[in-house]
Amino acid sequence: MSSSQYRDTIFVRVSSDGVAGVGEGAPIVRYHENAADGTKAIADIMPTLQGADLWQFEKLMETISSQMQGQFAAKAALDVALMDWIGQRMNVPLYRLFGLDASETPVTTFSIGIDTPEITKQKVREADEFPVLKIKVGLDTDEATIEAVRSVTKKPLRVDANEGWKDKDEAVRKINWLERQGVEFVEQPMPAHMIEETRWVRKHVHLPLIADEAAVSAHAIPGLADAYDGVNVKLDKCGGIQQALRMIYVAKSLRMKTMLGCMVSSSVSVTAAAHLSPLVDYADLDGNLLIANDPYRGVKVEKGKLVLPDRPGLGLTATGV
Repeated sequence: MSSSQYRDTIFVRVSSDGVAGVGEGAPIVRYHENAADGTKAIADIMPTLQGADLWQFEKLMETISSQMQGQFAAKAALDVALMDWIGQRMNVPLYRLFGLDASETPVTTFSIGIDTPEITKQKVREADEFPVLKIKVGLDTDEATIEAVRSVTKKPLRVDANEGWKDKDEAVRKINWLERQGVEFVEQPMPAHMIEETRWVRKHVHLPLIADEAAVSAHAIPGLADAYDGVNVKLDKCGGIQQALRMIYVAKSLRMKTMLGCMVSSSVSVTAAAHLSPLVDYADLDGNLLIANDPYRGVKVEKGKLVLPDRPGLGLTATGV
């Protein structure tokens, strides 16, 4: 949807009983959010936070959400910080708190942004250690982009159209062509509001369709079940770990595929999502690999597979950046 040299995110630190939890949220321009507004929204609800019982984290986030209109990245930052605090106080990594097996994390894709064919080839070569790639499309240059990728690798591909195809016939034509190029699924082929058109597209293609911009909350998922095969869950989009869990379980109850995605952000936000990754079918958690000034280390990637830290809470360590 856009390109930039930097991204502003929101960091939150929650301290009590000698323990500090850290959280992060990345505002999404698509939903008219920015870091300045999110930071102000957090400042406005400080009276609720001060003196709150952090052990009642679910009740606390419900209260906070009712006081903050929108501002899902800010809510995510608060929620992640609370859950990091809870995990540290209980002396367990978050994945253990949720009863998950760290060995069952999926492989994460590495994203290749839209660029010229030559630079696209270069980016693909630089991503050699990743067994699965995510390719951004949604423009008139889609075929040239995929052909550039395929000229240098035979790896499985996953494609994100970012709402780029506005015509359902074009979407069908491109998706069927992508199937022949070894693509595993297509994310958000049409604009989020075009549910009927997407439902029609789904009947005319074989590749699974994954909702991203259309899947903003657990409440929205049942209305997507006959138009998409799965949902991409992002903490920044839905408001944090607790809401992400709800989305994952609702999607699973509808027999939809589940995916965890991220924005361009640090290891705080990405590690928070990674702790839920043993629950999902697919992961696209590479946002921390795209920045030059990560202030923390958390989840690692080894031959594409997510490796969770085994320390309490998020399990972060400061880099000194």
